[in-house]
Amino acid sequence: MKGKLTVVGFGPGSKEDMTFRAADAIEKADIVTGYTTYIDIIREFFPGKTYKSTGMMREVERCRMAVEDAVSGKTVAMVSSGDSGIYGMAGIIFQIAEEMNADIEIDTVPGITAASSAASLLGAPLMHDLALISLSDLMTPLDLIMKRVDCAGISDMVIAFYNPKSKKRTDHLEQAVSILLDHRSGDTPVGIARNIGRADEEVTITTLNGIDYDQIDMFCTVVVGNSQTYVSNGRMITPRGYRL
Repeated sequence: MKGKLTVVGFGPGSKEDMTFRAADAIEKADIVTGYTTYIDIIREFFPGKTYKSTGMMREVERCRMAVEDAVSGKTVAMVSSGDSGIYGMAGIIFQIAEEMNADIEIDTVPGITAASSAASLLGAPLMHDLALISLSDLMTPLDLIMKRVDCAGISDMVIAFYNPKSKKRTDHLEQAVSILLDHRSGDTPVGIARNIGRADEEVTITTLNGIDYDQIDMFCTVVVGNSQTYVSNGRMITPRGYRL
């Protein structure tokens, strides 16, 4: 029997922000596979499932394991937070399945990505053109990342930074902000959302010049406004251009 592998984005972390499709795919799976932290998040919502997990930097092993289980005839859900196709597992699953000549059905289930969930807490900062940029240089050279930051700054796009800081990458966000200050005022609004959808969720609105880098970690999404973004009543707003 041909197995099925569904790559599931379950959103920021709370069950309320998980789509019906995502929950259904997880419920129907024989095996739920994912990064250990993500499995820990969803285990309480689906306590009766069979789980397989691997730690950080073992994505290829994790995906290969999921494909092998599907090849054996199992129904597998590969889970990740946010959206499965935005810094998620969808791409690598397709690549590995092709490499293995796996005769399985593969489906992807979208989820609320970090930029969207952060924006809902910050107000309406993503109302115009935007760029999503990961500041992790594990997969992309740092000079290329910063070139993209520069281009986004020149284009005056709102920017959502993913993976802004880790224990080893302590100053990438500072480098990115330094580049943006060549193109934007230091008073440009910046929103920081941490642990979105979880018990210790935190939201801060500051400016490019006012960022407290000590409060930034891997659980943060940082949204930098464009030249038109402003703050009103504690909300970031980027005008779309409507005439009022």
